[in-house]
Amino acid sequence: METIWIIGCGRFGRIALERLDSGKRITKFVVVEPEPEHFPQPRANVKIVRQDGVDFLKQNLAGQSAPDWIIPALPVHLAVLWLMADAEPVRIRRCEPPEGLEKRLPNPIYGHTGDIYISMADFMCPDNCPEPADYCPATGKKREQNLFERLEKLDVSEFEIKIIRSHQLAPGVGGYKPESLLELKQKVSQKPGKHLIATACRCHGVITPVYTQA
Repeated sequence: METIWIIGCGRFGRIALERLDSGKRITKFVVVEPEPEHFPQPRANVKIVRQDGVDFLKQNLAGQSAPDWIIPALPVHLAVLWLMADAEPVRIRRCEPPEGLEKRLPNPIYGHTGDIYISMADFMCPDNCPEPADYCPATGKKREQNLFERLEKLDVSEFEIKIIRSHQLAPGVGGYKPESLLELKQKVSQKPGKHLIATACRCHGVITPVYTQA
């Protein structure tokens, strides 16, 4: 049976559960959310965990119960917060981005914690986009390049680029394998210095500058 962790049960977490729990495949869901008023209605294949999402990943990700997919449905860069919380004995912290980075990114918006949200689109995309590989369904234009590929080609002095690709699991719903997080942790922990950590799909992403110290 496929297992999916949905970290966060706000609007996008509920959308993810609704679109993935379609009955077309047998799936077990673990929905992690600290606010009880956001919980979905109980059902046999949905387990509710009342806990902070980062704490849940820190306690459970490396165990035998790791899922097939993780869906980050929080307004934060989940991968980076987990890295900073679970990096002992290595210390990982946020740092200032390289000068002029935003000029090299598509439609950047700075979050209040220093994360940079980026998009290949300069308009509001529908939340049920099927993310086809060859064109944009909103504009009908040919897709010239995927965002995760564009980020891979960034050459930034003093910074290493590390990218987690978000794969589409349903229209408007993206997730990644737990192995992607564990591999990211290993690579960043073994390479002290500055990194740009990104999570991105074909069109949208978030990038965070961090500093790793052994």
